[in-house]
Order: sequence, then C-alpha cells, then structure tokens
Amino acid sequence: MKATVVIPNYNGAAYIEGCMDSLANQNSKEFVTIVIDNASVDGSDKTIEEKYPFAKLVRNKENLGFSGAVNQGIEMTETPYVILLNNDTEVDPDFVGELIKAMDEDEKIFSASSKMISYKERDIMDDAGDTYNTLGWGAQRGVGQSVDKYTKKKNVFTACAGAAIYRKSILDKIGGFDPMHFAYLEDIDLGYRARIQGYRNVYCPTALVYHIGSATSGSRYNDFKVKLAARNNIYLIYKNMPLFQVILNILPLTVGYLVKILMFNKWGFGKAYKEGISEGFKTMKKCKKVPFRWKNFGHYIKIQFELIGNTFAYPVDYIRRAMTRRARKAQ
Repeated sequence: MKATVVIPNYNGAAYIEGCMDSLANQNSKEFVTIVIDNASVDGSDKTIEEKYPFAKLVRNKENLGFSGAVNQGIEMTETPYVILLNNDTEVDPDFVGELIKAMDEDEKIFSASSKMISYKERDIMDDAGDTYNTLGWGAQRGVGQSVDKYTKKKNVFTACAGAAIYRKSILDKIGGFDPMHFAYLEDIDLGYRARIQGYRNVYCPTALVYHIGSATSGSRYNDFKVKLAARNNIYLIYKNMPLFQVILNILPLTVGYLVKILMFNKWGFGKAYKEGISEGFKTMKKCKKVPFRWKNFGHYIKIQFELIGNTFAYPVDYIRRAMTRRARKAQ
C-alpha cells in the first residue's frame, strides 16, 4: 500500500455515503481508508460501520476538530503517503492514483493539492491550492473561476487539506496539524512550516474532487468560522514569521486587518472577528513557534517574494471571479 486516506467526520449523514462510494470505486487499489468520527450524533458513524467495511472507523468521545481528528489518522498511518479528504466530497475514480503519481515525481514534494470543483456547479472551480499574502489573507486559488482553467501542474503556497496528499516522512519531521487551530488555516500553517524547511507544495490538476463546502460549519461565514479564522491567523503569523519578516510585513498586515474589520462589521460579524484577534494575541505564545535557523534564510526570502506576489495577484483573481459570474448570468 502506498497511501492512507484519512476522513474526519462530524455529523456527515447527508453526504458521507457519496464520499465513501466514490472511494470504493477508485481505480487504484494502493490505499487503505481510516475514518475518524468526532462524536457524531446523526448516525453517520453507524452508516460507515455497516455499509463500508473496507474503512477502519475510529470513534472519538468528543469533537477534536479537524486538526485533532486528522492527527489521529496521521499517527495511525503506516504508508508513505497520507491523503486527507473532507467528508463532503466525491472524488473521481483516478483521484488516489493521480495524487500518488504526483508525489512520486520528487522526494522534495511535501504535499499535492487536488483540483477541487464545486459539487453543485461543476463548471466552477472551488480550489486549486491555497495562497497567503502580506495582508495576512489566505485564499483559495481559482475559486469561482471556470473549471476549464487551472489545467497545469504548478507549485503552490500550500495545499488545501480538504483533498490533498502529504508525505508521511516529512510530517514526522515537521509535525502534524497544530491542535490549537482546531479548524481553519491549519493547512496553510502546515504548508508554511514545510516551505520554511525547503520542501515544495504542488497542485495536481488531474486529481478531481467535487466539494460541497462549509457542510460541517453550515455556511460560508458565521461567528464560529470568523472568530476561529481570525484567531488562527494570529497563530500562523506568530509561529512562522521570524522577527525580520514581521517587520517587513507589519504595514500591509495592519492594512489587511483593518480592511477585514470594516468588511466583517458591514456583514454583521465584526464582534466575532475582533474577539478572534484578541484571543489570538492573548494565547499565541502557547503555540510552538518555528525556530529561526540561518540555513533556512534563503527559504524565508523565497516565501517573502511569494507573499508579495500573492498580494498583487489577489485583486486579479477577484476580477476574474467577477467576470466569470457576469458571464454565467449573461448565458
């Protein structure tokens, strides 16, 4: 076996069967499946146990969040690769095989992100790898754009952990997902840590996934998501940016936070956002900070240039999404 598919599940009765059925129909047989159930109360754990005997089911007594659940699966993994998969997805029959093929190309590849497509609008992209910029904003590369785009392999800032493959040996070296994150931005944090060590994150356009999105939390924005994402962004910066990089980015970071405050105030989530920022600053020193090493200085410089490039790319992507929406309405 070459890979272990780890699926965190929390009350996924409405969509878990689609996910598991698509795994059962994979052309590749070089993988095993582990489902980590975070104390579901909707019977989805029983469905997995009764209908999908090929999957090893682990039942938690409490909800450990995304990070806690996938770390359990990673610790249980005995294969070279770990594939993380959200329970609100359905995957193409070649999904596993294409991800394995992408990882086999280079031992310096830490992760490979799949081509995530909107489940309901299958001509629209959901994610082609994640980006991060000097404003402190994480973003889904390609979201809202035509599925006909993003057809080439490419290095990306980090993989989206909703449907991605990771090299187990590097996970053992740099550590898994930070349990303090619980959920949101934990994948950017992990990919950032790998980049500091000089490893690559890539995008695999031939591994197709259809993603419902926000199925567990219930909506794109809510107080829970906004607060956790704001808090976790403080953690991300504190952990991964050495002092010189914080100084370089302090102005755009400040602008980024001010814009987000205004934006979330307008949308009714200003209080949650500010509470998340406050909690982040109060508790950030509990995080395990990545120690600065001069041997990684060149990697920090590469990361900094990419952060700057992603800042300028952000409005371009926004315009492309708007043009795609306008074209769809005109049809």
